[in-house]
Amino acid sequence: MAYRVVFAELASDELLRIHVFERRRIIDQSESQLSQRPEEPARPRKKLGTIPASFEYVPPLWELRIREFRVFYDADVNEQTVYIRAVRRKRSGQTTEDVINE
Repeated sequence: MAYRVVFAELASDELLRIHVFERRRIIDQSESQLSQRPEEPARPRKKLGTIPASFEYVPPLWELRIREFRVFYDADVNEQTVYIRAVRRKRSGQTTEDVINE
């Protein structure tokens, strides 16, 4: 069964500040990468666990890498829903922790 991908209000606001062609790529890749087995580690996905963040989430927090962007999400297995909590650009020299706490 495919997971439903839902963008939280913060993530939607952050997407609006990203150029349209990059925004489309992020949305398309998020839906294709996270609609099946979002809680399974893969090359572009990794589990971050429970870490401090500038946004709310239900642990564990996951990260999806899409070029220089990072999509932070959690998943509800019972509801078969992925909640994208934040979408941030990771600049050179930044750590994941820096990006999460922007």
